[in-house]
Amino acid sequence: MRLAVLGGGSWGAAFAGLASGAGPVTLVVRNPDRLAGLRDGVEVTTFDADDPLGGADVVASAVPSRATAEVAAWAAGRMERDAGVLCLTKGLDPASGRRLSGVWLDQLAPGTPYCALTGPNHAEEIAEGQPSAAVIAGDDALAHALQARLASPVFRPYVNHDLLGVELCGAAKNVIAVASGMGEGIGLGDNARAAVITRGLAEMTRLGVACGADADTFRGLAGVGDLVATCLGRYSRNRRAGELLALGVAAADLERELGQVAEGLWTARNLVSLAAEVGVELPICAEVLAALDGKDPRACLHDLMTREPRQET
Repeated sequence: MRLAVLGGGSWGAAFAGLASGAGPVTLVVRNPDRLAGLRDGVEVTTFDADDPLGGADVVASAVPSRATAEVAAWAAGRMERDAGVLCLTKGLDPASGRRLSGVWLDQLAPGTPYCALTGPNHAEEIAEGQPSAAVIAGDDALAHALQARLASPVFRPYVNHDLLGVELCGAAKNVIAVASGMGEGIGLGDNARAAVITRGLAEMTRLGVACGADADTFRGLAGVGDLVATCLGRYSRNRRAGELLALGVAAADLERELGQVAEGLWTARNLVSLAAEVGVELPICAEVLAALDGKDPRACLHDLMTREPRQET
């Protein structure tokens, strides 16, 4: 299986290196001068090359959510007839609020196999060769083929039947991680972080079930696994974005300060809108959105802590 990975950011480069251990990989980037330290076996090319996909069997996309619609349209006209797509991006389309599977499938020929990969996979640790696990969901045959292609002593992929659930997990956990970071910026301790993670998981699950996803998905790697890594991890850009927000950095300046994309910043508004459409409450996500819109993070905390008492569900 030959892979073409779209996007030369930290995750795209790390995934290309990971996948190169078991077959040919082409990394398609806009600026190859920024890349250094790629593993042997990764061929680097550019989006404007004559044949950038190189006859790939699977096109794996690691571009930001806000670039997905453009890149999907670009890739659809260049893919082999029987090639599949693997989405590595965790978020919703900022322009429409749709899941990224819908954005891709709008552009692809009918019947094109499509999967998403998610889970606790910090790019920096993947690049270092540290052990990790992930979930692949979508087209069953493609998911199992990718599982066999990517499995190694340092990467253990599982197959999941619930594409809807894993996509919502990947989108929602980033927003909860911003909340976790806000708590750190305020100076809160382990008790508060544990509460954010636990109640954040409840919010994610509630939204997923209301949308038709399987609750079990949220108790697995795509849900609680990725949530813990993103809320607590030292490499988590969403956690760091929340911390900077609480320290006074304006929302519009967060990604410039980080030097990286933080998908939770782009997802919060659409996630809260989706919850309203299906009739569920996301109190933590709603306060993250309020903070991004200028509310003092300490006021966000106060309003969360003084909500009407209720039974834990």
